[in-house]
Amino acid sequence: MTGYVIAGVALLLALAVVAYDRWRTVRTMRRLDDMLTAAMNGSFSEKSFDESRLSALESRLARYLVASALSERNVQEQKDQISVLISDISHQTKTPVANLQLYAQLLSEQPLTPRGKDCATAISAQAEKLQTLIEALVKTSRLETGILALHPQLGEITPVVERAAAQYAPKAAEKGIILTTRQAEGSAVFDLKWTEEAVCNLLDNALKYTPSGGTVTVEVKNYELFSAIRVSDTGPGIPEAEQAKIFGRFYRAPGAYQAEGVGIGLYLTRQIAEKQGGYVKLESTPGKGSTFSLYIPREA
Repeated sequence: MTGYVIAGVALLLALAVVAYDRWRTVRTMRRLDDMLTAAMNGSFSEKSFDESRLSALESRLARYLVASALSERNVQEQKDQISVLISDISHQTKTPVANLQLYAQLLSEQPLTPRGKDCATAISAQAEKLQTLIEALVKTSRLETGILALHPQLGEITPVVERAAAQYAPKAAEKGIILTTRQAEGSAVFDLKWTEEAVCNLLDNALKYTPSGGTVTVEVKNYELFSAIRVSDTGPGIPEAEQAKIFGRFYRAPGAYQAEGVGIGLYLTRQIAEKQGGYVKLESTPGKGSTFSLYIPREA
């Protein structure tokens, strides 16, 4: 009988120990959950000041949050400084560039030697290139630093494609390139202004490298999760070894240094796509042309 009593007492003690450990575990987990919730909403503060592990964890979490807050403030200060710098650069360069263009035009209207006319034309072209570069740098810098935010909304893609194609129709006609728009219907979640900017960059790139007599085609393909705005050309194509580099900032493919532009359009297009949950895909075969596809999500 005594053996049964001892066994019963031992069993009760074991159950009590298990229950106590479980209670401690639940209490610790609840406290950890409270700590994380407070950390997320910004109301965290140390409550335990003893030698327990929970107190040590609270102390480490408090130090981490303080460091994170300091880092966030530093990042915001740097963004503010960049914003001011970008605004200053944009403002201070407008007048000199405009004056360069004006004087280049006035110079070209004067009686000049053939060499002088070539120099005036070169000055005008370089001033225009400088203005394009500054505008592109301002746009990309503001996107990268979050100064400019995209605001994707559900909308129809057709107006975007039509406006972009209309802007580049004169350039296509001037070069003797056939610019066509095929199936362009579809809806997606995108920022109207910046998506149009991205499509324009793709069209500009296609027309830049397509020879006279070639074709550039814009179409929309709808998939389950994305809609793709595809810009295809009959240019020289891009070698496979260069395709991974083509979206880099200021990257120019070998042999393309004489082409107009500053090598930032495709980089900006990729930034715009990624900022609204999409991406850009390149399909190209040397000698047969390229297709750049801007994928934008169909749902938020």
